Amino acid sequence: MINRTEHLLICVAEECNEVAQRVSKALRFGLTEVQAGQNRTNAERIMDEFMDLTAVLAMLAEANQLDMDSSNMEAKLKAKVARVEKYMSIAREQGTLS
Repeated sequence: MINRTEHLLICVAEECNEVAQRVSKALRFGLTEVQAGQNRTNAERIMDEFMDLTAVLAMLAEANQLDMDSSNMEAKLKAKVARVEKYMSIAREQGTLS
């Protein structure tokens, strides 16, 4: 038997997989594609899955299992953006990114 925290961590893993799956669909068919039987674009569905993930992370934070301090998160987001931009620049220099 698992506890609440473990259950929520499983949910985090599942939601990460759902974000990844929707991103894969967008890479294959485009961000604006609407899958048959759906009424939302892949871009909208990526954000839906991201919000599901965010909700479960917030539940873990409310249970004092994660620190989602907004000032700390903003600095970390900025640092991540800088790292991604740095590596995109290297990829451009290597000719692997247009």
